[in-house]
Amino acid sequence: MCGRFTFFEQLQSLQKHFNITITALDEYQESYNVAPTQQVVTVRNDGQQNRLGTLRWGFIPSWSKDPKIGYKMINARGETVHEKNSFRTAFKKRRCIIPASGFYEWKNIDGKKQPYHIQLKNGDPLAFAGLWETWSDKDETIHSCTIITTEANELMRDIHDRMPVILTPADYEAWLDPTMTDSEYLLSYLEPYPAGDMIAYEVSTDVNSPYNNHANLINSL
Repeated sequence: MCGRFTFFEQLQSLQKHFNITITALDEYQESYNVAPTQQVVTVRNDGQQNRLGTLRWGFIPSWSKDPKIGYKMINARGETVHEKNSFRTAFKKRRCIIPASGFYEWKNIDGKKQPYHIQLKNGDPLAFAGLWETWSDKDETIHSCTIITTEANELMRDIHDRMPVILTPADYEAWLDPTMTDSEYLLSYLEPYPAGDMIAYEVSTDVNSPYNNHANLINSL
């Protein structure tokens, strides 16, 4: 799964990397411990151009009676995302990219959980494959998202059996295209990222608490 990540990218770099035409936010805060239910920076396409904005992390299906379901839907399994009632329509019509600088995962070692920070070797931002949805009732409207996961690659397998789907720049255009509705074709993007292009290292257990949020969290032990 993917339950925490880091985000400390510069706005101009993001705009260039993801070919952003419209930015719906003037500024945002860096976070070294992004947690579920928080607002996260996302990239979506409106049919003509890529837009940078925010969504709440924790997918809320439009038909849900209780928005608290989002707490349980921070991730969607890539193997079944096209079949599940909660995600299948969004998979065809409402895909997004969730940029990140890295992500955390925990390895069980002698009964204790050791956190790792994982990122790309070249320092480029990660592009998590995501889905988004709009939920509303008479009192509020919530735009939410989820991160799609897949089986672990060789690097991650020693830490955890799942990892987020990470797209390559060559994937961005088709993934964000709202007119692309071929589920079989889209499923081909949901593969583990090449392990050789990633690094993972142990970090402090301070990251275990979402209330801790500072740059030292990503320091290697």
